[in-house]
Amino acid sequence: MGTPRDNNRRDRGGREVIKREFDQKVVEIKRVTRVVAGGKRMRFRALVVVGDRKGKVGMGLRKGVDVAEAVNKAVNAAKKNMVVVPLNRETIPHAISLKYNSSKILLMPAAPGTGIIAGGALRSVLELAGVKNILSKMLGSSNKVNNVKAVFEAFKKMRSKQQIKEMLKA
Repeated sequence: MGTPRDNNRRDRGGREVIKREFDQKVVEIKRVTRVVAGGKRMRFRALVVVGDRKGKVGMGLRKGVDVAEAVNKAVNAAKKNMVVVPLNRETIPHAISLKYNSSKILLMPAAPGTGIIAGGALRSVLELAGVKNILSKMLGSSNKVNNVKAVFEAFKKMRSKQQIKEMLKA
């Protein structure tokens, strides 16, 4: 009757497909090395973004001996570092410009039907956050890690329309 399988569905091959709480996207995987006495030790660094497409999004940056381990560690870290994005009719409530290290980003609300005007790492974050209409620009560095961190700092500083009204009243 109420088995855990009831919530899952099957794919075309008849295998069970488990519905995950968050969608995830691997933004970047890099091979990093450490020099030791016997030579070089290679590891992998993964930058992963997870989100529910309804306003919650998280970022994880972790290393592992192989790619799968690095991605799993990054996904777990991303789930712990979640940020709530204040959405206003599928866009952000106000424009924001932010600098993180050498990366500068500009996010502006857009009218319905505009879509996500963003490139590179920003697009992944905005899609998983549930933003449907936005104008954005990456200025300065093209470093994916710094650009993703810049978007997250912008999300943390962003205020909803209700919060702005309360601040103006006080």
